[in-house]
Amino acid sequence: MNLGKLADHELVECYRNGQEIALEVLIRRHKKRIFLQIYSKVQDRQIADDLFQETFIKIIRSLRKSNYEEKGKFLPWALRVANNTTLDYFRRESRKKEVRTSGEYTVFDTYGESDQPMEAALIEAQISEDLHRLIDALPEEQRKVLELRIFCGYSFKDIAEETDVSINTALGRMRYAITNIQKLMVTHNISLEG
Repeated sequence: MNLGKLADHELVECYRNGQEIALEVLIRRHKKRIFLQIYSKVQDRQIADDLFQETFIKIIRSLRKSNYEEKGKFLPWALRVANNTTLDYFRRESRKKEVRTSGEYTVFDTYGESDQPMEAALIEAQISEDLHRLIDALPEEQRKVLELRIFCGYSFKDIAEETDVSINTALGRMRYAITNIQKLMVTHNISLEG
């Protein structure tokens, strides 16, 4: 069987049934996209590599525990795991700055540093987390179109083929998804601006 030709959900099923190689195919297929999402937030290749590995450890654990439910696409789910892993990293880093083992904090600890990049990254990560929560609250058809468009970079033609609807229907679902997200933002008092 050529695993490279299987869809993501089929690879997940193969992996759950003991075919370890199926996970390697998934990682190779989505490595660049997931890594770039992490790197865009941390702006450091070594940290991004570490967080990428941490992300896939979490993905493997979720798949083994059957915590992953196939709600559309593997990639949007994996990107959420990567986003949460990055957010956890920024939280850990901000706590390190606040607490020293000796309990002391000197002027030299912050000399020449700027908290702005970390603050900005924390804000961006929180915005991303809020956005994912809003997207998850959408009706299934709207959520799928939005995820395929935003996270997977599909054209509306590709989305129409993937979801087995006309291009006009795909465009309409995207329009409704955006409208519903705006309503949810007002209802829950969420701002997606830094």
